[in-house]
Amino acid sequence: MAPENLQTMTLSKALNAGLRAALAGSDRVLLMGEDIGRLGGVFRVTEGLQAEFGERRVIDTPLAESGIVGTAIGLAMNGFRPVVEIQFDGFVFPAFDQITTQLAKLTYRHEGALSLPVVIRIPYGGHIGAVEHHQESPEAYFAHTPGLRVVSPSTPNDAYWMIQDAISSTDPVIFLEPKSKYWQKGEVDTSARALPLHASRVVRKGTDVTLVGHGAMVTTLLQAAALAEAEGTSCEVVDLRSLSPIDYGPVLDSVRSTGRAVVVQEAPGSASVGSEIAATIAERAFYSLEAPVLRVSGFDTPFPPAKLEGVYLPDADRVLEAVDRALAY
Repeated sequence: MAPENLQTMTLSKALNAGLRAALAGSDRVLLMGEDIGRLGGVFRVTEGLQAEFGERRVIDTPLAESGIVGTAIGLAMNGFRPVVEIQFDGFVFPAFDQITTQLAKLTYRHEGALSLPVVIRIPYGGHIGAVEHHQESPEAYFAHTPGLRVVSPSTPNDAYWMIQDAISSTDPVIFLEPKSKYWQKGEVDTSARALPLHASRVVRKGTDVTLVGHGAMVTTLLQAAALAEAEGTSCEVVDLRSLSPIDYGPVLDSVRSTGRAVVVQEAPGSASVGSEIAATIAERAFYSLEAPVLRVSGFDTPFPPAKLEGVYLPDADRVLEAVDRALAY
């Protein structure tokens, strides 16, 4: 029998459990969003929480993202810790002004005297065959904005702990949830955190090439690493977990060991998080590199219709092609 503190959960259920723990831990924590109460959210991440904590703690809002985030900012200024759900990634843009102009800047504007502990949960990324505005990877916008923290779990255990740590943060946190992994199961240790909120980690050891990614791409990198191993190539995989700030320690240590790096993301490649990581590796581990830092990403186009997402999204084959190019130098 498994220990009581170890439970197998999907990523969505792990988020639900983490939110429940945060709500139970403080009556200042509030959840807000479209259809998150009675329905439990489109992805059922908040299922059952309104029945347990009431309509004043788990609040169904009007369909108005700017108003939702603006209200959360006002609540945070008055001592609450609101957790906002943006129903789909493409719907965050009506709230973009509130997030980047107000939420990200008010603490700085008040010289640190005012904190804004707001968490904005955003299901993001592809792989589910959704329609326009329902599959986006907007992380670069927020990682580029000073004053925001940006994180993305790739496993149920990380989801359980990272959502609680994000809610505990005194700074606003953009919490990116890889929607294609909501149904992925994994073991959750409810007794102890594995890592701090902004720590990256090596999830597979290797010696020849370092693969770096976040969110849903971590699964793709592990698939590519397994296929590469069958062909005699050893790939080390680093899960970033946090996109702002980025914990470069494990990334640079890995690259200094392998001498090669491939950075992978679903988002378009130009002016992206992957671009920043590649530049930093080249700057800080230059003398360890035996090949250029390579990037695999979505293309610089709007996210395509569902039938074409398999062409657009990086898969194990595209990652392996980059691995082969890195090894050819």
